[in-house]
Amino acid sequence: MTSFSLDSLKPQAGARRRKTRKGRGIAAGQGASCGFGMRGQKSRSGRPTRPGFEGGQMPLYRRVPKLKHFQLVNPTYYTVINVGKLAELTAGTTVTLDSLVKEGLITNPKYPLKVLGDGDLNVKLDIQAAAFTASARAKIEAAGGSCDITG
Repeated sequence: MTSFSLDSLKPQAGARRRKTRKGRGIAAGQGASCGFGMRGQKSRSGRPTRPGFEGGQMPLYRRVPKLKHFQLVNPTYYTVINVGKLAELTAGTTVTLDSLVKEGLITNPKYPLKVLGDGDLNVKLDIQAAAFTASARAKIEAAGGSCDITG
């Protein structure tokens, strides 16, 4: 058994300190104004203002939506190609992002493929892409092809 001396005593792990009793006289350590200073909004009872309060100035959370040109937080990026470029391919081929890179129609396949509707298509193609515009889908299906959405 270890011996203890009065100068080595400390509270047990997880023990809680007593709450300071503010405004109970000079001897208590937080008498009179209780450490809140003399006057002003921060010294009053019920003192903290609500989060986002800026002293009556129009707060940031109410200013921001009115301002223009705020960027999207999580924008979705696509590697895009127009239907007109796909007209160069041979009929009946399956078009994917990888096949377009091999053909040389796309040089930087960083993002998922999206097919846009600019141009004309007269070739039947089975296209697998992440997204299609409505006009692109209409032109592909009018040429007899199919649109498959991939993950």
